[in-house]
Amino acid sequence: MKPKGCSYAKRVVEVNAIYDEYAKSGLSNREIWRRYIHPIYGISENTFYNYINAVANPKILAQKDDLQLSLFG
Repeated sequence: MKPKGCSYAKRVVEVNAIYDEYAKSGLSNREIWRRYIHPIYGISENTFYNYINAVANPKILAQKDDLQLSLFG
């Protein structure tokens, strides 16, 4: 598997924050992608699902923590 950079981890965090915000309102994943994700990031629906699943990946979690420390440290 190809290693991912910090920009990938940052996009994953941002997309998941948007997803978490609107998923609570009862919108479907496709509608969230169509209305809020695709216009900003221009990613495919499949990539959107990969980003949602990437949050559970320990490597991405470690990069997310490093990213947060570098932003606020």
